Amino acid sequence: MSNASGHKTEISPRIVNPIFFIRGVEPREQIDLLEPIVNAVELLNKHNLPATFLLQYDALQNGEFLKLINKLDIRPDIGIWLEIVQPLAEKAGLEWRGRWSWDYESHVDMLVGYAPDKRREMIDIFMEEFKSVLGYYPRSIGSWVLDAVTLDYLAEKYGVIAACNCKDQCGTDGYTLWGGYWNQAYYPSRSNALMPAQDKSHQIPIPIFRMLGSDPIYQYDHNRGESQQGVVSLEPVYPGGGGCDEWVDWFFGTNFKSPCLAFAYTQAGQENSFGWEKMKKGLIYQLGELERLRDEHLVRVETLADSGAWFKNQFDLTPATAVTALTDWKDENHKTVWYNSRFYRTNLFWEDDQFWIRDIHQFDQRYQERYLEDTCKVPLSIYDTLPVMDGYNWSTRDEIAGIRAVSLADSGCKPLSGTAPGVEEKSATDLAVSWLLTSGESLEVLCREDSLEISLNMDNWALAMSWSKDKHIDLTGITDKSLCYQHEGFTYKVNCSVGSIKQNGDQSVLILPENGRIIFNMNCMAQEQ
Repeated sequence: MSNASGHKTEISPRIVNPIFFIRGVEPREQIDLLEPIVNAVELLNKHNLPATFLLQYDALQNGEFLKLINKLDIRPDIGIWLEIVQPLAEKAGLEWRGRWSWDYESHVDMLVGYAPDKRREMIDIFMEEFKSVLGYYPRSIGSWVLDAVTLDYLAEKYGVIAACNCKDQCGTDGYTLWGGYWNQAYYPSRSNALMPAQDKSHQIPIPIFRMLGSDPIYQYDHNRGESQQGVVSLEPVYPGGGGCDEWVDWFFGTNFKSPCLAFAYTQAGQENSFGWEKMKKGLIYQLGELERLRDEHLVRVETLADSGAWFKNQFDLTPATAVTALTDWKDENHKTVWYNSRFYRTNLFWEDDQFWIRDIHQFDQRYQERYLEDTCKVPLSIYDTLPVMDGYNWSTRDEIAGIRAVSLADSGCKPLSGTAPGVEEKSATDLAVSWLLTSGESLEVLCREDSLEISLNMDNWALAMSWSKDKHIDLTGITDKSLCYQHEGFTYKVNCSVGSIKQNGDQSVLILPENGRIIFNMNCMAQEQ
């Protein structure tokens, strides 16, 4: 919350949703799909924790899952997991195209693989069967990939109040979601389910919470230079993430004790198709820690539906949030700060004594997703926003794209060096980052809701934006005041309201300060002016 001056008046909540999504079949190997739910329910009862259970259509048809869920001491939030399975598709009159009765490839598994009218028909079938079994429509829904058609329909016809989708990732498991609101939650645009809307008239009134708890330092660059990322997340099945006690301690501390602006968020839990043996170590530890953190009043552990209701009551528009990681669990001297608003996201990154802006994506509700009217026809689905700097996709293993603070000399640009950064919440929407240079000056980064400001009281400095010569990027033109782009046929630009821009070779652009300041205007609606 904030007062009239914009300064925060109370501690922002730290929210955890235990979410377990349940499949009724795992055709790739022999897995006891009931055993993870038996144990999850026992653990939740032991620690007196609430949870959300999202049922795939075939799991809803199997009454054994609901019998187990109903053993929870705290009334569960039961919703639907929207992956398409053979009985649901056939009930809608569709010929099943999968290799098995559930097939994870996007054009079969996800609603985007079907025409919009068929998406609505399958939702109707699922919803009516859910109501016939439980006596009410669900308030929560989830899926790795959610489209705008589906979300709009669920909001308008069924009053769904909360949704969850996959974290940002490139190529993993056939789902690319890239450039979205990093962690926390947002109101999606009616044109693009990954894109936060800028105003109420264009937003779908269902907050989408990002799942899985991404490592804010290491997930982004994982497998840099390759077409498919690995996973560094809170999922308990991964020994380099949620299955490692040390990582979990670091992640919870980073998420729950660092500056975050409006609120901090993570999702705990696991899908049952991994089996109990793979998840038990990590899940046992995580739920025990969540009980302790809850009892110490450091976190709110609640259902997805309760978080959705709170979000809708608290925010008319997508709020500004941050994820701050100023320690490195690997002790490799990396630090990072993520900032999100309804206009853009950015990522600031430090490695040893070096700093660069690793990522900037602009949000524009007019940019349509690929599947708004069309269907996904291949195993890989793609959701994205508008890249201004894409440190993952514009890099190779050896050439790292970014925007670096440099000193200017006759010999060329030299990256500035410094010490550890400091982070301060200046208001409900503004995050200030200060980086003390080895020369004694301080480089200041101010992330505002609709602008990004970098300032330094030093002569002959600039920002140098560079990328790999082996990568095609979306930058199509440069003027004294604008970076002009075209992505998937959509034209956009970022204006430099303070400072100036010039080309600096084939793979580099210089942004020069004006009276020690550079300000990027990130409000897409103002770029036309």
